Amino acid sequence: MIISASRRTDIPAFYSEWLMNRVREGYCLVANPFNSKHVTRVSLSPESVDAIVFWSKNPAPLLPHLEELDAMGHRYYFQYTICDYPRALEPHVPPLAERIATAHRLADRIGPRRVMWRYDPIIVSNMTDVDYHKNAFARIASELKGATTRVVISVVDFYGKVHRNLKPLERAGWRFQEYSGAEPDCRHLLLWMAQTAEKHGLEIQSCAEAVSMGELGISPGKCIDDELMNELWGIPRQRKDPGQRSECQCASSKDIGANDTCLHGCVYCYATVSTAAAQMRRRQHDPASQMLIGKPPVEVAQSASEAQQTLF
Repeated sequence: MIISASRRTDIPAFYSEWLMNRVREGYCLVANPFNSKHVTRVSLSPESVDAIVFWSKNPAPLLPHLEELDAMGHRYYFQYTICDYPRALEPHVPPLAERIATAHRLADRIGPRRVMWRYDPIIVSNMTDVDYHKNAFARIASELKGATTRVVISVVDFYGKVHRNLKPLERAGWRFQEYSGAEPDCRHLLLWMAQTAEKHGLEIQSCAEAVSMGELGISPGKCIDDELMNELWGIPRQRKDPGQRSECQCASSKDIGANDTCLHGCVYCYATVSTAAAQMRRRQHDPASQMLIGKPPVEVAQSASEAQQTLF
């Protein structure tokens, strides 16, 4: 079993204490995001977990715990998002220089193949135009030299909640360009990114894009990458995750996060309705709980057993 920690929130940044408590205990309880009464027990023992994929914009709080994870026998790698957007889009991520330094500390600890740089989502606007992205991508790629071997890109998806959260910026004068990845100016930018990645010795992959980018030199990637896990640790290849959209190539995994709990405040986030909702949910967090948010009913907590199972 592969653990995803997490597409739904930034566990390394905000919930490392909870994670380590659960890893030491050997399991956690996860509520179904569509039905909170449907609770599953997920084993976190090294014997049950093939690997953990961490998703983060600030993994620094987890770094002091990596030695303990290693000692337990856990295998893991990081999907580490580093862009350089204005505070209006990413109000609470650490300064860029700090995030770059963290990437190097992480790579020094676990090796650059286990640090995947994510430059996503690509948001083109009158404030972050094509030249803005060229400058940011080139600068970050240069400063990450030696800290990673792969960059993952994607074009922003304007889901309903994203449209809603962008409205205040639009009233303030922002104008967003909705790209599918097929438009000539978008493909010009993507080709330039591919060429820049190659210049810096980086493999470049796309994330869940419906439009082919192969002719640009960008191959479809797997963020939950069973092929990489096989190369690194000999883990058998997994089936494609049936719970993800058709464009997603990720291997099957179990996500242990919860929606509406990330405090970075990124206005384009698909997993958070609003910063206020995340702050409210955060107040329900207890690092000692079996669940990321709140506490399970007594009967559920008492029913938790060694095997992964649906409890209610």
